[in-house]
Amino acid sequence: MYAQVKRLISQMTLEEKIAQLNAVPIEDLLDDSGEQLSEEKLEELLSNGIGQITRVAGGLGDPSKVDTSPKHAAELANAIQKYLKEKTRLGIPAIVHEECLSGFMADGATVFPQAIGLASTWDAEAIEAMAGVIRQQMKAAGAHQGLSPVLDVARDPRWGRVEETFGEDPYLVASMAVSYVRGLQGQDLTKGIFATLKHFAGHSFSEGGRNCAPVHVGERELWDIFLFPFEAAVREANAKSVMNAYHDIDGVPCAASRELLTDILRGHFGFDGIVVSDYDAIDRLRKAHFTAGNKKEAAVQALEAGIDIELPKMDCYGQPLMDAVKEGMISEATINESVERVLTAKFELGLFDGVYVDVDSVPGLFETPEQREMSRDIARKSIVLLKNDNVLPLSKDIKSIAVIGPNADNARNMLGDYAFMAHRSYDKTSVHIVTVLEGIKNKVLDSCRITYAKGCDIIDPSTDGFVEAVNAARAADAAIVVVGDNSGIFGKGTSGENDDRTDITLPGVQMQLVKAIKDTGKPVIVVLINGRAFAAKELADNASALMEAWYPGEEGGNAVADVLFGDYNPAGRLPISLPCEVGQIPINYNLKPASYINYLSTETKPAFAFGYGMSYTTFGYSDLSITPAVAPSAGKVDISFKVTNAGQLAGDEVVQLYIRDEVSSIVRPVKELKGFKRVNLQPGETKEITFTLYADQLAFHDKDMRLVVEPGTFKIMVGSSSDDIRLEGSFEIDGQKREVMAERRFFADVVIQ
Repeated sequence: MYAQVKRLISQMTLEEKIAQLNAVPIEDLLDDSGEQLSEEKLEELLSNGIGQITRVAGGLGDPSKVDTSPKHAAELANAIQKYLKEKTRLGIPAIVHEECLSGFMADGATVFPQAIGLASTWDAEAIEAMAGVIRQQMKAAGAHQGLSPVLDVARDPRWGRVEETFGEDPYLVASMAVSYVRGLQGQDLTKGIFATLKHFAGHSFSEGGRNCAPVHVGERELWDIFLFPFEAAVREANAKSVMNAYHDIDGVPCAASRELLTDILRGHFGFDGIVVSDYDAIDRLRKAHFTAGNKKEAAVQALEAGIDIELPKMDCYGQPLMDAVKEGMISEATINESVERVLTAKFELGLFDGVYVDVDSVPGLFETPEQREMSRDIARKSIVLLKNDNVLPLSKDIKSIAVIGPNADNARNMLGDYAFMAHRSYDKTSVHIVTVLEGIKNKVLDSCRITYAKGCDIIDPSTDGFVEAVNAARAADAAIVVVGDNSGIFGKGTSGENDDRTDITLPGVQMQLVKAIKDTGKPVIVVLINGRAFAAKELADNASALMEAWYPGEEGGNAVADVLFGDYNPAGRLPISLPCEVGQIPINYNLKPASYINYLSTETKPAFAFGYGMSYTTFGYSDLSITPAVAPSAGKVDISFKVTNAGQLAGDEVVQLYIRDEVSSIVRPVKELKGFKRVNLQPGETKEITFTLYADQLAFHDKDMRLVVEPGTFKIMVGSSSDDIRLEGSFEIDGQKREVMAERRFFADVVIQ
């Protein structure tokens, strides 16, 4: 392969080389109807070959006006590849990239829960299996690269993109990311989809919680918290693509940071894939960061930093880059480095051996009963029961229910911002989205009287619908109030990309609606359909039961009903702490010891802590054993204990392992997650869980920024959440401080007996 790549580069003109570093949006290749490829546009845009095609499926247009089916996307992909193979001088195929945050972002593809919901499952195996389905669907439509997963460690719920993340903890984020990458890429890259880690790096820690704003982070925190998931995904799962972040760190934009994109990513992590720009990130060096005076300078800065391909279109890497080479601003040798990486990726994907897809087989690979059932199962696993005053589960023979709220019967609001409907701002899709109202109707007996009242909108201040909602609640045996967010992008939602907020309470008058229903005296079950971590104390105080469902996807309504009526025992756990109020931010569980001084009016404790979630049964922990009691700095420790289902219902318990470095040369967090496992237990059943904790997992960057394991005492905490610790013990690391080399253990092993 290396020789083939070198031979191709030697045959290429400068223009053909630069074309490999560019992308063309599918919109630029369609005529006004969106139905056909224009030969003139193909000739104009693809005559020299092109590196990438942007979103063949996700960018087709309005499904009410054009054919947006995966089959049509496959036809377009085949037509583009045919042109490149037969009409360009060297016949080099293109990489087609698509979004796939909560499923393949195409009309007709299976829609899974949003990423924050995936993290709430605490089930890495389920996420890997889901990503395998996404791979199958993307490959069928002619795609080769997915712009997911998001590895940003989310610590500020004001930021609208919290919903796209796996939460606040680097270990949990890394675990989910590694599983997602493995599922998407598969064991054979020629049959897989390149995963794209984003946003590199620190994007979630932005100033004021504003998207793209500067990030103020110390070097040690950057390495130990925000870079950790990326390194794990590169080393453990061989992730093949990385996307830069928009912001700057200490004045250096990520898109122009050679330290980040080359020295750290390639030099330290050993990354050998392609780096792609976030959309328009290179030109933002000129028009947002002002480190470049024109597009030529922006192109030079980005390419020299290590960005191989500009997305989503030919802009700075088009004619401006050509001019920069001719004017001596950048060498052709630098161009060759990126071209070599792009061509290598195409060989690894097997594009030179066969790039066409079987169009006729496409429909049978989408929205099968098995895929819908997987979406439902993951949605059920993602639901977090936050409060239950013995009102749940509801009886299926209940006589009457009032279903209330703006998210009770809104299909689009069941989906996250990178689902087809929400991202493209469409109200219709060929995929059936089950709302909570529909799910409840599917669950109860025909004799049950269900009354629906919207009550209010998400953000509209009108309370005109309150009277109808209150009357419905008064006439019912119980009220299910479904409130939360609507996800969108660029100001079209209350959460999502560029939908940042200073207020993290329920938008609009929804809290007033909840209180009005509570005043009826009827049991009030509040279901949250949302993307960010809400300030949850007031909500909990006004609900008999409180359930966090995030954006649960196409089968979300059925999944919520499964939990409401006891057909599924909830076991989701919070991947992000829910504050009492916005002034507590940051409220993540793994703060430093001095971060626990109370405010005058409020404690520092969250309303609901990281890792928290209730069940319809109870679990007991016992028989903690830690061996050996003293281990070397390159060794490992086995932590064993028993978990018993002490209740009457089968259920899952998410066992969590935390550690604390009791005395260290650098201030360390009071608690750090170092292992977890979702375990199913029948009533009365006991299982023994053994975590093998590796000394490498105790490493941190010392005063000299060396990654080290220090000798000393480490406290072990095992429990059901970060603030529900059931068993405690300790062990010692002896010997001398050990510097951890590049190859290290990132995760604990788990054995269940």
